Amino acid sequence: MGLLQQCAELFNTSNLYEVLCVAKEASDAELRRGYYKLSLQVHPDRALGDQQATNKFQVLGKVYAVLSNKDQRAVYDEQGVVDEELDSRNQDRNWEEYWRRLFPKITLQDITDFKKQYMNSEEEKQDLKRLYLLHEGDMDRIMDSALSTDQDDVPRVREILQQAVDAKDVPAYRVFTHESAKKKASRRRKAEKEQQEAEKLQKELGLSTEDSLVAMIQQRQKSKEKDFNSFMADLEAKYCKKSSKGKKAKKN
Repeated sequence: MGLLQQCAELFNTSNLYEVLCVAKEASDAELRRGYYKLSLQVHPDRALGDQQATNKFQVLGKVYAVLSNKDQRAVYDEQGVVDEELDSRNQDRNWEEYWRRLFPKITLQDITDFKKQYMNSEEEKQDLKRLYLLHEGDMDRIMDSALSTDQDDVPRVREILQQAVDAKDVPAYRVFTHESAKKKASRRRKAEKEQQEAEKLQKELGLSTEDSLVAMIQQRQKSKEKDFNSFMADLEAKYCKKSSKGKKAKKN
């Protein structure tokens, strides 16, 4: 299966820029950032044997490898094709090692710093408005898809979205403006269950305090997986790069 087919199967789009959630005009830095941001979301939990996450992680690496190459990107932009010979050579590449060469080891501090910069930023506000439109105001699904959020962020997210509704930037969906107390309580119970599962994992694996926080983040992200493909398909271009060139190519 070629790269474009893999993208369509795993990310619901064969457009390489849409896979990385970036615009076609994205700079090198934006492409790199998009790859970094999305690869953190789908990084496979090898202890649990998450094959789908592994496949997504590998395909993201392939997409970035294409768009980060000036010549390959030019061919893709002009013809909408990817070099099949290049893709074939990439099949056995160690994408974990490739990722580690591009980015330093992720620490809890990295995650904390990202959240500090992202929280209440214009970028987050725009992402939340897109999610609000995508899920038609359903807070459960919005919180399932939002980046770097947990139950404690619900009031903050609601306030951001309410301001957008008041400013008429987005429509006033009734499911949002009149969310029932029962639904809010159900969301709290779900968050508490996720925290308990993360704490259980910490005890079972004997994780340190820092590792346990990372495990908790991973556990929360797993619950977001079901809506993440829709989120990426709907988000407008934002961050990284890739393209391809060669004798044999495959049409989009």
